[in-house]
Amino acid sequence: MGLLTRTKEEVPCVVTISHRFEELSAHVKFTDGSVVGPGDTVKVHGAEIMAPFGEMVEEERMATITRASGLERMWTRATGDFEFMELCEFSFSEEVTV
Repeated sequence: MGLLTRTKEEVPCVVTISHRFEELSAHVKFTDGSVVGPGDTVKVHGAEIMAPFGEMVEEERMATITRASGLERMWTRATGDFEFMELCEFSFSEEVTV
């Protein structure tokens, strides 16, 4: 990883899609132990995975991890807290507005 260059790596992964009453989620686990850092992006290859209601589906896929450059990684760490604070400005309530 250079200061201005990105690198890509192909890794195997397991995609888990849950479409149940208790849980609606999608998770990617890298089976080779790879870890995603600040600023990195992940693209999972293959067709869209659809889980019928009430079921959980797991599929093995390949993914491409694009590692952020050193500069992008530093910028993400420096500004990440500010972006999180934007989320904190919103609240949800049961009040009905007219």
